[in-house]
Amino acid sequence: MKKVTPLLFVLLLSSPAFSQSLKTLVPGKPEENGLSVERLSRIDQTLNEYVSKGYIPGAVALIVRNGKIVYEKSFGYSDVESKSTLKNDNIFRIASQGKAITGLAVMMLWEEGKFSLDEPISKYIPEFKNPSVLVWFNEKDSSYSAQPAKGEITIRQLLTHTSGISYAAIGTKEFNAIYAKAGVPSGIGISSTSAVLADKMKILGQLPLKHNPGEQWTYGLNNDVLGYLVEILSGLSFDDFLRQRIFKPLGMNDTYFYIPKEKHSRLVTLYENKNDKLTKATLVYDHVSPNYPNLAAKYFSGGAGLSSTVEDYAKFLQLFLNKGEFNGVRLLSRKTVELMLTSQLHAPITNQVGLGFGLETTDNDYQSPFSIGSFSWGGAFSTTYWADPKEKLIGLIFTNIYSNTHGELAEKYKALVYQAIVD
Repeated sequence: MKKVTPLLFVLLLSSPAFSQSLKTLVPGKPEENGLSVERLSRIDQTLNEYVSKGYIPGAVALIVRNGKIVYEKSFGYSDVESKSTLKNDNIFRIASQGKAITGLAVMMLWEEGKFSLDEPISKYIPEFKNPSVLVWFNEKDSSYSAQPAKGEITIRQLLTHTSGISYAAIGTKEFNAIYAKAGVPSGIGISSTSAVLADKMKILGQLPLKHNPGEQWTYGLNNDVLGYLVEILSGLSFDDFLRQRIFKPLGMNDTYFYIPKEKHSRLVTLYENKNDKLTKATLVYDHVSPNYPNLAAKYFSGGAGLSSTVEDYAKFLQLFLNKGEFNGVRLLSRKTVELMLTSQLHAPITNQVGLGFGLETTDNDYQSPFSIGSFSWGGAFSTTYWADPKEKLIGLIFTNIYSNTHGELAEKYKALVYQAIVD
């Protein structure tokens, strides 16, 4: 084998072919990227305290600045009973963090001219034609009456949760019951190998809305509808589209709807925290097995179905900080990223959201240390992320708790990250 000289190695590192194949974030020293090592140790102190008090089983925390990983540590256990040490590459159920990934998939197809944002979704999914709005509901048998909606649901409304579609299992009691009776799931923990997204979304299209499209913000199954739209427009299953068009190009090699067998052991155990006592979760949302990521089902929920690692999700966020490009791979144009990170809603709707993310704007900037223009969200099992374009900063903290009584940790972590900035 020919020996590689130091000069040749440097040339290889700088070559386009090598940078195209490089699919990882680059480590960097905190002090060279404007963060204090001493102040970062406060994160260690806080997370160790939460583990030692039994508030959380464990956590993985990651900070990226200037495209470099300046802090990545794991604390506690992936499984408390067996004392399995939590590792940086453990896989977590990220639930609603998949919504932004769905937004990326949709906007990639928008760039290809497949649709316009303000077109009705019924143009592509006819079952959503002539929507209706819930008027009356009978708790005894989940029967209801509805009246015609004032307009059609648009793709933009799906991206901003203003369509009027509610959530299964975690929505209002009326819609929990209506969706359950119709067999429409939340997207988390589908164990049936026969259930597919297309069938359930066609049923959803014929059910009533909570309100007229565009009139309010309602967190709902919008991203599941969008996942089915991706299938229609691309000719691929939603899983295949994400794998081929997003995950492989970005090097997100540990992000799945259903984890392959050889990686099952890396999935963290899911816990509940009740009265400051950790117990293994047996069911979530009353009927779903926490082991759902290790099943072999085929239901690809665009709103809640994915599992991932902190590094994989950081790559996804870095794509947006880089204006649509990551390690030589461009998935979006700069202008599309700018559109996605522009607030889409106006009075009387006060939610600050873009096309896939929650946003920091002049209206809500007083609430957090985020810079205006930052984008963020989280997941039902205590995972949190944000990216701050002004500070060129990404923050993630993944824990593994359902029904978490110490959700304040996410806010503390944000403060701990920003107080470490010293440049």
